[in-house]
Amino acid sequence: MAFSVVSKKSSKTYYLHIRETPRADGKVTKLFYFSGSADGAAAECPDGYIVVENERTGLPFLKKKV
Repeated sequence: MAFSVVSKKSSKTYYLHIRETPRADGKVTKLFYFSGSADGAAAECPDGYIVVENERTGLPFLKKKV
């Protein structure tokens, strides 16, 4: 089951995706983004992050827990 969030503003469903990209120094960076497509979506929200919705646009994004 894919991790999904429903926007309060637009009532659209967004699915969390995680992409790992290699950097020039050899390390790997994880990119987190939300998409309307469920293909290849992550199963759960990563530890240490919470989902927040942009009040103006209604788009969700991840934020580190404090």
